[in-house]
Amino acid sequence: MLAEPGISVIVPAWNEADELPWTLPALQRALSELGRGAEIIVVDNASTDGTAEIARAHGAHVVSEPERRIARARNAGAKAARGRLLIFVDADTRPGAELLRASLSLLDSGTVCGGGAQVAFESSHRILYRRGTALWNTVALRLNLAAGCYVFATREAFEATGGFSEKVYAGEEILFSLRMHRWGRRHDQRFCVLREPRVQTSARKAEWFSLGQHLALLALLSLFPFALRSRRLCGFWYRRPGAEANGVRDRLRD
Repeated sequence: MLAEPGISVIVPAWNEADELPWTLPALQRALSELGRGAEIIVVDNASTDGTAEIARAHGAHVVSEPERRIARARNAGAKAARGRLLIFVDADTRPGAELLRASLSLLDSGTVCGGGAQVAFESSHRILYRRGTALWNTVALRLNLAAGCYVFATREAFEATGGFSEKVYAGEEILFSLRMHRWGRRHDQRFCVLREPRVQTSARKAEWFSLGQHLALLALLSLFPFALRSRRLCGFWYRRPGAEANGVRDRLRD
């Protein structure tokens, strides 16, 4: 990779020692096909496993963010980034070269300030989960709302809009999409979601949490959107089954 990267890929990570050995090489392969200067930044968000060590071993630049909040991790990565173009990728998400190329082409055009992609889960045998994903993709395309697992933006627009809101513990990508849309409209640019190619991400939450838990969360956020300001109520994003048994207990504090 070139000394002065024009592209920064930012990966927020909390206890992702199992995913990073797959994600980082996949990102490196995809970026190498672009033939452009790029860097990968892993934001160690208070991990208690080997996340930071594994990231360094794979050649990523590691940034530490001690407060468990997804928005803070993403913003910390952007602050350390050197690239003019920013791509935020979750640790269980592996975008291919075609998707990266399409995203960068939009940003290079000068008419797009940022965007996202439709989601395709690597594996999920639950029919309702697949239908829910199809519904989300339809809404995301119509309203231009980026899924958190894959977001791209120009540094100019990112900084002008203040990045991801640190007032919430989840849903920050929706607020970011709305801010970017408003900023883009004032600067003759668009915030858009790519129809194709889709971004491949894991369906691990479908395995970790039951359908009832998914529906309960949806009902909670629909009735009380301010619940997004409470990490305790956003435990869907901040805890994992089996974590306590492994000695990796996430102590939820507001």
